[in-house]
Amino acid sequence: MSGDNEPKFTFQYLDGRKFPSLESKENKELLMKWSMKGRICAQMFSFDQPFQSYQKDDFVKDFMKDPKVISNLRMISGDKWTVVGIPATSVTAEVVPCSVLSMTLFDRLTDKGVVRESGHISKCFDEFCGEFQISDELRKMLLIDDSDNYCLYSDSERDEFLFRIFFHLCLGGRFNQFEDEIQPYLDVTKQLYKDLISVQKNPDTKELSIVSCVFKITAKDGEEMFYPAKVDHENTFSYLVVDPIKRTAAVLYHNFGASEFE
Repeated sequence: MSGDNEPKFTFQYLDGRKFPSLESKENKELLMKWSMKGRICAQMFSFDQPFQSYQKDDFVKDFMKDPKVISNLRMISGDKWTVVGIPATSVTAEVVPCSVLSMTLFDRLTDKGVVRESGHISKCFDEFCGEFQISDELRKMLLIDDSDNYCLYSDSERDEFLFRIFFHLCLGGRFNQFEDEIQPYLDVTKQLYKDLISVQKNPDTKELSIVSCVFKITAKDGEEMFYPAKVDHENTFSYLVVDPIKRTAAVLYHNFGASEFE
């Protein structure tokens, strides 16, 4: 009989797995413009045991202690890419809703004038929210909770993984050069979402549904958080996207900053 400290899940690193949304020439140029290139990455791992969503805490704990994970899971530390390297003493796994199957979620940006019919993002007077410069209605809607358009999206919609990806891309890195048009943000959001999540078709109804479970994860060594970074930031994140059918776990990681690393 296995002891309580025995891992329930073990992992393998799938080194050859590609993520076209982060690797295409066009998207690399956009990520560079948004100050995210060289600070964002995606990786894939596999596991052999059956997974149910209620096991998320054990799953993430085992993930962040597994030798194959900690020797391959990339992160930025001390202004350079490295691997996690040490097993976590404690982890958090925040459930991220993932149910949206259509980009129509963003249609209301045009309906309410945040984006013009031409696709151009409406401008506004410059202001700051923390270290983020706000010079258009899109960023105002995303960041200022008492702005006129913040209520375009409910808290539950903002929690959705699709919306979070869009939010992170729009915020970008420290030297983000904002887009004047909405389409590049929508295109990369859609491609990255499709790269990360898995869907299945109901054989009777023919309807599609998402099978992936998504968790936002952090890890500590003792009392100190070290992953995804030592310092918490709104645009520093690590999402773990688990496919219980294919038994894969994809990690989407970004560390907010200024310098580009490869």
